[in-house]
Amino acid sequence: MSQKQREKLLIKARGEYIVDEEIADFISDSQIPLYFPNHDNDETDTIKVLSLFSGCGGMDLGFEGDFVAPKISFATNDSNILTSVKKDWVRTRKTRFRTVFANDILPEAQIAWTTYMRRFGYGEELFYNNSIVELVKMHKDGAQIFPSQVDVVTGGFPCQDFSVAGKRKGFDSEKDDYGKKRKEDSPSEETRGKLYYWMKQVIDITKPKVFIAENVKGLVNLGDVKDIIQKDFSSSDGNGYIVLPPKVLHAGNYGVPESRERVIFIGIRKDALLPKAKKALESLTIPAEYNPYPTPSHACTIKDDHLLKPVTTYDVLKDLHEPDCSTDLSQRVYSKAKFLSNGSQGQIEIKLNGIGPTIRSEHHGNIEFRRLSAEHGGQYVDELSSGMRERRLTPRECALIQTFPPDYQFVMKGDSKRGMKLSASGAYKIIGNAVPPVLAFKIAVRLEELWSKYFGDENK
Repeated sequence: MSQKQREKLLIKARGEYIVDEEIADFISDSQIPLYFPNHDNDETDTIKVLSLFSGCGGMDLGFEGDFVAPKISFATNDSNILTSVKKDWVRTRKTRFRTVFANDILPEAQIAWTTYMRRFGYGEELFYNNSIVELVKMHKDGAQIFPSQVDVVTGGFPCQDFSVAGKRKGFDSEKDDYGKKRKEDSPSEETRGKLYYWMKQVIDITKPKVFIAENVKGLVNLGDVKDIIQKDFSSSDGNGYIVLPPKVLHAGNYGVPESRERVIFIGIRKDALLPKAKKALESLTIPAEYNPYPTPSHACTIKDDHLLKPVTTYDVLKDLHEPDCSTDLSQRVYSKAKFLSNGSQGQIEIKLNGIGPTIRSEHHGNIEFRRLSAEHGGQYVDELSSGMRERRLTPRECALIQTFPPDYQFVMKGDSKRGMKLSASGAYKIIGNAVPPVLAFKIAVRLEELWSKYFGDENK
């Protein structure tokens, strides 16, 4: 897309992107919470990112920066905070990273991603609603699917087959690349559990300087799966990558009010590295000044008096209106699934004085309660006595716990009066699948800090 086309799209986005007044007041003293980044940066200073399994853009938004986030997720003097927008909310700075490609098989993800990310000047043509298997095959058949110049590839390859909460089929998944029941005669390498290998093929094709792959912590404890994946990633482009020992990051240690653990694989292209950086990254113990994993900022699962206190669910939810009093569709429309006394998943209320539960992507009555009734063991006596009813978390509350900005639209009306463009059910699914933007931002900032140390100043 040319700069002129991008400017026209931004003008259109400014005119069409209408944020509910309630959300405007929630995050800004002005009534126009449109935070468009500057697009006059030198293209040579841009680090181009190809995003796979993009979902609704948690990783992409974190890498872009320039979004509204909880103030308490950052140190007061953090240079990554661009400005304070209101009371407990800040705007993060714009990074050098710029998304050049995105994909996901979920239509809900495409709707949410393209609606929010258009503020960065991105058109719908940037997002492919195809499986990675299909995209790789199309590219190999001669179609120009992937951009020719890519610096970073990111991807949270499907985790259901490695999750402790699932059947843990791993590589032997019963599902295909679109998440449907696999036919017995379908190729085994196209199962949902092996889609990381198709990500590896995208790396072969695009030859980025860095790739970042993300999955659930459960993958680490599933036999030798972690070692196999690390070895396969290392073989990308003829053993052309150093794949660092994968690390499990707890989101709560990075300013996210959520008990969410993810294993991160980071690969760095050998022939792009400066000799000193290559030596450091290939050493048994990587020197701290070359380590791309971000340092924890909050003492959630770590005891350290020098770290900030954990961000709680109360910190991000305290200013929300109750659904019945809200005009924000993402807060107003939510799961009405009744309480079950069988002890199944999700039949508890969240702790306002602590971090929230892992926000899950499948919500068939298993989304936690914001508040239980006294009959069901609810602890928030003051709220109950004031007339507030038992209810589950709303999509907006789930999104805020994941650190998505308050002005991200997750529930949207369709063209007809009765239809929904993006339902609450679809919203829960894509929010639960996402990487918390604040965690992704801190990964991106650390990588940005090391870029010239790794590769010199060729991008400037």
